[in-house]
Amino acid sequence: MRRSKRLLTVAPVTVALAAAAVGLGPTAIAQTDLAFDEAGALLANERNTIDVIDAMGDSVVAVSIALPVDPSAPFAEFVDTDESIPQGSGSGFLIEYDGDPFLITNYHVVESALEPATVEFLDGAQVTVIFPQSEDPIGVDVVGVNPSFDLALLQAIDASDLPDALPLVIADSNELEVGQKTIAIGNPFGLASTVTSGIVSALERFVPTIGEVPVPMIQTDAAINPGNSGGPLLDSAGRLIGINTALINPQGRSFAGLGFAVPSNLLVESLSNLELGGVTDISSTRPRLGISAQPVDRLPSAVRQERGLPDDGVAVIDVQPGSVADKAGLRGSDETITLDGGFEFPAPGDVIVAIDGDRVDAVEDITELVTYGSQAGDELDFTVVRDGVEIEVAVRLEVSTDNAFLARADD
Repeated sequence: MRRSKRLLTVAPVTVALAAAAVGLGPTAIAQTDLAFDEAGALLANERNTIDVIDAMGDSVVAVSIALPVDPSAPFAEFVDTDESIPQGSGSGFLIEYDGDPFLITNYHVVESALEPATVEFLDGAQVTVIFPQSEDPIGVDVVGVNPSFDLALLQAIDASDLPDALPLVIADSNELEVGQKTIAIGNPFGLASTVTSGIVSALERFVPTIGEVPVPMIQTDAAINPGNSGGPLLDSAGRLIGINTALINPQGRSFAGLGFAVPSNLLVESLSNLELGGVTDISSTRPRLGISAQPVDRLPSAVRQERGLPDDGVAVIDVQPGSVADKAGLRGSDETITLDGGFEFPAPGDVIVAIDGDRVDAVEDITELVTYGSQAGDELDFTVVRDGVEIEVAVRLEVSTDNAFLARADD
């Protein structure tokens, strides 16, 4: 009752102020209908959003995961353990590749339904999708996954189940500009076909994500919430510019204006390997050094002084045999350092301080310059501090087919 009284008190004041502004009495306002032309009242930006949703909204699906009941779980005796129960959800969207219809979502959306490091379902697990124009779930198979970019390629078990929907056109994410419009469609908190809009807030943001390597993400202020994962981020032409993947939610909040999407070009780069099936990773398409490393400034100052290390740079801890770094002669270390209290940690080897003259302070700098800023066949000049002396090391990049690199998320 208290709230209702407050609302009744505020409303007449607001009307009175509006009336005073136009020189009309309360009676005139009460008798006047605001006869807007509804089509004309829409701003051009609003009309654009509506047109994009009308054209592409039917191509965005809700993805549902169902897992078998664990017989050892609490209260399992009260559940039919022969059936699968819902365990998670996300979003996805329709594309066409080599003339066939596929669906794209995030790897982390379907990961719980798969046997580790495979695209095979756990016994009793199911993945289904629902299109907006139908309430009937469609069973899908997971064709291929790329954990590095957090991508999964799905295909309907029966293609005849797919509705008549337009596959999304994939834009060139390299042409994005900060400030341009974004439209996100997804299934946040199970609310299917939810639309939010915003702008490209930043590009090439290396933020902690669910993927296994740092990825130069698109940052947007379009609302991204749990359940949006795997859904499309569109431009004002209705083209795919990114796959909504992560959000930063300080203090446990959901939406804080900090959403992140995998750039569409990384999807294009991955599609041929995804269609081949199985598990691939960043080393299937991009050069990587094959090292584990950490910033020098994380080491105690006494250790840096004792070993003649610079104040900045990235210390090589370990080098993968046969990797690009190994072939170039970059060195890790087999030693350990013992601090007061008996705590031991790996000793640093070479310290990378620059690549082709660009300063290196963090592991992400190496990822940006090597993995995303260069191509196989390029030769880069690494400035390295070794045994207290600064030297130059020529590193020729190549793409590795060794899946051992999959676990090396810190190079």
